[in-house]
Amino acid sequence: MVRKVAVLVGAVVLVLAGFAVGLRWGDSDSGISLSANDIGFAQDMAVHHEQAVLISQALAPDVDPQIRLIADQIIRAQTAEVATMHGWLTLVDEPFTSTAPMTWMHADHSGPMAGMASVDEITRLRGLRGTEAEILFLQLMIRHHHGGIEMAQAAQDLVDSDPIRRTALGMVRDQGTELGLMLALLTTRGAEPLAYP
Repeated sequence: MVRKVAVLVGAVVLVLAGFAVGLRWGDSDSGISLSANDIGFAQDMAVHHEQAVLISQALAPDVDPQIRLIADQIIRAQTAEVATMHGWLTLVDEPFTSTAPMTWMHADHSGPMAGMASVDEITRLRGLRGTEAEILFLQLMIRHHHGGIEMAQAAQDLVDSDPIRRTALGMVRDQGTELGLMLALLTTRGAEPLAYP
């Protein structure tokens, strides 16, 4: 219970800090505006991050402490980044979700975002315990991180805002580090990653 409260308090603090960063970056006196690609990336990556948080929250609390630590770190970091992206969108009076997801990256995109888990997969994770929960969490999050990294790498070439480009670069770095660790943990459990995309 204490751990859950600590994670929640940490997430709330990071949300407020992330929103404040968004406000400072987008001060109306600065004349900063967002391009269609900036807006599309912020909308879609926020949605992608929200699912990463949901997957991490679905993991049972009594798993291997190293895996629980990864899940808690994803909750904290990605909740803060969602708040930052929502701050950018609020400043330019844009909705938090897109009516045409991923078209900033692929003009003819259809279907789900890369790496997203299905409702059935997340529901299944909620019902698992022990090693089975660890394996499915790692598989879902590895696939999810592949999708997030692909989106953030595309943003390096497609967005127009330097602050958004720097944020995307940080996502590539942080998720890449987590990806390597999760792949190693999955291997030690004798399991293989899910197919991607």
